[in-house]
Amino acid sequence: MSVMNPADNLPLPPMALSRWGTESEARDLGEGVRGLLRDVLGVTAESGLRFDPAAVTASPSRLTDSDLAELAGVVGRGDVSTDDAQRLPRARGKSTPDLLSWRLRPDVVCPDAVVAPRDDDEVAALLDWCGIEGVAIVPFGGGTSVVGGLTPDAGGHRAVLSLDLAHFDSLESIDPESGEAVLGAGLTGPRAEELLAEHGFSLGHFPQSFPYATIGGYAMTRSSGQASAGYGRFDEMVRGLTVVTPVGVVEAGRAPASAAGPDLRQWLLGSEGAFGVCTRVRLRVHPAPDTVRHEAFRFPDFSTGAAALRAVEQQGTGPTVIRLSDETETAVNLATATESIGTESIGTESVGEQADGAGGEPGGCLCLTLFEGTAEHTRSRNAETRDVLLAHGGTPLGAGPAEAWEHGRFGAPVLRDALLDNGALVETLETATDWSNLSALRDAVAQALTTSLEASGTPALVMCHISHVYPTGASLYFTVVAGQRGEDPVEQWMAAKRAASEAIVGAGGTITHHHAVGVDHRSYLEAEIGEVGVRMLRAVKHAVDPHGVCNPGTLIP
Repeated sequence: MSVMNPADNLPLPPMALSRWGTESEARDLGEGVRGLLRDVLGVTAESGLRFDPAAVTASPSRLTDSDLAELAGVVGRGDVSTDDAQRLPRARGKSTPDLLSWRLRPDVVCPDAVVAPRDDDEVAALLDWCGIEGVAIVPFGGGTSVVGGLTPDAGGHRAVLSLDLAHFDSLESIDPESGEAVLGAGLTGPRAEELLAEHGFSLGHFPQSFPYATIGGYAMTRSSGQASAGYGRFDEMVRGLTVVTPVGVVEAGRAPASAAGPDLRQWLLGSEGAFGVCTRVRLRVHPAPDTVRHEAFRFPDFSTGAAALRAVEQQGTGPTVIRLSDETETAVNLATATESIGTESIGTESVGEQADGAGGEPGGCLCLTLFEGTAEHTRSRNAETRDVLLAHGGTPLGAGPAEAWEHGRFGAPVLRDALLDNGALVETLETATDWSNLSALRDAVAQALTTSLEASGTPALVMCHISHVYPTGASLYFTVVAGQRGEDPVEQWMAAKRAASEAIVGAGGTITHHHAVGVDHRSYLEAEIGEVGVRMLRAVKHAVDPHGVCNPGTLIP
């Protein structure tokens, strides 16, 4: 079988195979951090797993020349490829198991071809072809999934396509009067902000994956951005969306509010391509802010800080961003030092030193706040929030720590790459629960992670922060650092992740707050939504995807 050359019109995903971001973004650790890894975790750069590009082997495409000719007839020859250079970047996501697998498992199961349609009709034609020919299809946006959502699972079909949404990359319309915009599903976060800024607007959705994730990816995973306190989760921004299913196109969402039966948007948001392909999203946007104000605070302990955040949210003082790091995350300065990973400063300058300069005490928990809007509005909301935080035991630290966080807030994944290269095991997971259950859930997850990793022969550093708050509860985002142990650190982490997931379910948390279900969380979904809920999902899946070609193995238990 012949192999098609790289498609003329098909862009390569920008991120490097074995790391987050591009090769130019890669940065090494300073000697001080390497010393800490050596002394505390017993790992070094020499013990770390290294990626060997020469060892990578892509699975051969199972598509015939006739298949490829038919696909080219749908999207054009320049937008279909079986070249390894195109298939490999779309074979795995960006979880720690994904990144370690490039080092440990260089024989890569790839999608059999990459196709890039340009409109809804071409998407529909591809889905028709897949149903007739028995070929699965996996939508691809920015490639940032950390839960196995991009795994090219053929689901019993003879092959699987990666459907790249790169050509759905325009600001299709904007309604300044209503404050709405229609964005193509393939637009990245930064490009969407650039296009909206030309009209004086902003979406204000800034998840950790912002540099690479796409509008469609946000919708299909029910993403939550760092400014969710001010602008809401992404699903709250969605006024409407277009999803092309194998049986037709769904246009969900019409009026600002409706009682016309169940909201179909909620059936589609978070569906991860299991029901069809999202091609555009109609979103609430807001005028680009005139000013931004920053202020940081120190709390003596996590429970005191959490109570303060609860008071802020329930009183409705209106910060755009509010975050609280626990004592461990604060002590290693992870909250603000991601820009310092190549220097000696990370891990050596604690917020306690900053607090000392502001008349505070060493240690404690760092709280960051940020306010966007007009000068008068940001000033009043900052003052009201400050009053609440001070009344609940906060000590002001000035603007510096919050400004440092904003400057380096997308750098943590790059830090993970550097730590993996130096023999550490680093990963994140997240959940959410009611305020009254927050401490119990945090303790249960931290204990499960620590116990599992210590059983594998390594100390574990478990850090936690609150970054998304609601009147009735909040999210918990855990960052875990340990030493890679044994011949298979992927399984080492997966054992810890299973322990943490079981702890989340047992303690009444959601199995995922914003990372989506994918493959990794699928077995825990029934515990959360119940048998009837699973039957409802399966019924919709069968109704809109009767041949089961849409992202098999994802979401549906």
